[in-house]
Amino acid sequence: MLLDLSEEHKEHLAFLPKVDSAVVAEFGRIAVEFLRRGSNPKIYEGAARKLSVSSDTVQHGVEGLIYLLTESSKLMISELDFQDSVFVLGFPEELNKLLLQLYLDNRKEIRTILNELAPDLPSYHSLEWRLDVQLASRSLRQQIKPSVTIKLHLNQNGGHNTHVLQTDPATLLHLAQQLEQALEEVKTNHCRRVVRNIK
Repeated sequence: MLLDLSEEHKEHLAFLPKVDSAVVAEFGRIAVEFLRRGSNPKIYEGAARKLSVSSDTVQHGVEGLIYLLTESSKLMISELDFQDSVFVLGFPEELNKLLLQLYLDNRKEIRTILNELAPDLPSYHSLEWRLDVQLASRSLRQQIKPSVTIKLHLNQNGGHNTHVLQTDPATLLHLAQQLEQALEEVKTNHCRRVVRNIK
């Protein structure tokens, strides 16, 4: 699977062939450090002074490299696919090999960092429900007013959360239909491709 780089990312990466391979390796180290600890403008300014370019140019070059490495790691693309993706950029062979080595050396660490950054969403544990029907009240002798009470148990961060929901059967039926429709849509080829690219 090849990476689809936008024109903007190609422009950001176009700075890399203009500098020495040691500088590109340093940019790779800065990119991984950026993922670990966040952005540090002083690093960009220092590198810009040494290279006699603007700090924005350095920042864009590092950000382009970050995008290339994170997307490649996220999709776990093979060495050959990575080389083909970078080949499209028209870089010299030496730079392509350096970028491949950067990717191979850091992909596991980048995936670990990305997994740590992913939000911890609640997951289903169990569900209890009860159907209540009010048949009459003091003011109305004959009325039928059904309601469904749902107690939803969720797991999050190693603990349990409980949510109590109450609705009428018509709304619950509509909700069930919408969820079934969403599940059917997940089975389409388009959604499968999207999910595969997310992993």
